[in-house]
Amino acid sequence: MATRKSYETHQDPHQEHTRIGEAGKFLASYTSWLLGCGATCVRVEKNVTRMSEAFGYEASLTVFPKHISLTVTDSETGATRTYIADTHTCGINFNLNSDLSALSWAVADNSLSLEETRERFDKIIGERYTDGAQILLLASLANAAFCRLFGGDVIAMLIVFCSTCAGYFFKQRLLAHKFDIRLVFLICAFISASLAAGAEIFHWGTTPEIALATSVLYLIPGVPFINAASDLIDKHYLCALSRFIDASVLTACLSAGLYLAIVLMKINPIW
Repeated sequence: MATRKSYETHQDPHQEHTRIGEAGKFLASYTSWLLGCGATCVRVEKNVTRMSEAFGYEASLTVFPKHISLTVTDSETGATRTYIADTHTCGINFNLNSDLSALSWAVADNSLSLEETRERFDKIIGERYTDGAQILLLASLANAAFCRLFGGDVIAMLIVFCSTCAGYFFKQRLLAHKFDIRLVFLICAFISASLAAGAEIFHWGTTPEIALATSVLYLIPGVPFINAASDLIDKHYLCALSRFIDASVLTACLSAGLYLAIVLMKINPIW
């Protein structure tokens, strides 16, 4: 398949070194953002390879737990550039993930120039994808639905909705102030479980134990667990292990918050 580079006139070495350097910087930044928003390693590799080939280069990517190493090579001249970038911390964001992936296809299908691609990239990462109040409401409704799925009654669902609202609100505020995510999980699990424990203490409804047990389900790190399995299947063992450990640590933190609430509220954990 002919690339855009095949149709260009010969450039002097200095211009070509500048061009490959700009392409390498952009691809490293793109990779950092794509990994940070929750993409799997195989998706990152495919997107970066697709874009680098469209620009007329070969890309070799190594993904580490907290940063990436990207080598861009011009197969015609042998010019090579290697970039190391920290994984951007922006949280799981499916809309951002999808838009960045769509950008790679736009580059390959429409032969976008590097300048046009960078402009679109800057617009994508600068966009506000979700409203905090909207996510808060939807997460609370989803967790209430989980309560019903596990057999909770209407009162239990209402309690779970309210406790999730409170816990998720604090999660948004604490993360906005750059608190350690492990501490955030512990605090939010404690808040939600403490509020849900009121159903058990005051005997609200017929399924107070289900309200307490499901009040912290919104904190389960499902995406990191799924990504770890995907990376494991694709033989990215280091990233798979790292993501699995991170998800396990977060699960342990929310479990500690739940247990702390049960102990302080003097609730018998054996129902």
